[in-house]
Amino acid sequence: MAARPEVGSRGLAERLIVAGAVVVDGESRAKSFRLEGGEDVLVELPDEPGALVAEEMDLRVAWEDEHLLVVDKQAGIVVHPGSAGRGRHTSGTLVHGLLALDAAGGDEERPGIVHRLDRDTSGLLVVARSEEAHRLLQELIRRREVERRYLALVRGAPRSRTGRIDAPIGRDRSERTRHSLDTPTPREAVTWFEVLEPLPVHTLLDVRLETGRTHQIRVHLEAIGLPLAGDPVYGVSGDLGLERQFLHAARLAFAHPFTGERVDVESPLPDDLAAALERARAL
Repeated sequence: MAARPEVGSRGLAERLIVAGAVVVDGESRAKSFRLEGGEDVLVELPDEPGALVAEEMDLRVAWEDEHLLVVDKQAGIVVHPGSAGRGRHTSGTLVHGLLALDAAGGDEERPGIVHRLDRDTSGLLVVARSEEAHRLLQELIRRREVERRYLALVRGAPRSRTGRIDAPIGRDRSERTRHSLDTPTPREAVTWFEVLEPLPVHTLLDVRLETGRTHQIRVHLEAIGLPLAGDPVYGVSGDLGLERQFLHAARLAFAHPFTGERVDVESPLPDDLAAALERARAL
């Protein structure tokens, strides 16, 4: 019997089978094929430059079942290799770590990913473990049935306790690395906010995404004169000693796409943001 190949994850194994890269006794088999023992199994592993390889990472999984998982991303981790804001990442992304947790479905460069967080935004992401789960989760997001809530600390105070920002955004007309309302390619973008705690100089907001455009919360809050504390691009860089924007994906809620049961997950503020909040309260 041939030696057992190590492919890193169930998700990668599934993609290899679908691609015809797994041969049993000289024939390609379906995913449902069961080995009886004694077969020769040949696996052709991808070896092209930049091919995704599962990496063991210290990821916090906040909720999971056989169909999907909710991961609590740390700040500083790029979600997928195609995130080129600070150069193309060929290893160490969230996707590389998720492959070891059986992420699958969708784009081959970002298997399992149905929405994303900026590199320096922490918090919750739902990830698919199969092509079907990916399709159903994408449909939930398209129907705006995934509740995504963030904690955001802004400099200044809004004119009302609640608000809705409805302003299309896209790549900035003059600075291609930024997104803004001044864009030749506007896309619908809607953000809701509610004041959680007024502070001497800042305001802690509960922010809910209705759409999910790149940098949406950061762009929208800057546009209404409420820049994020610590944001080096759209807000107040270095505010309160922060090394990143004060933005945390604190809650994720949706109806499970297979069972219909309510999935409702929360994530506490990371230590760096909690410390900055205390400093804001003490001003």
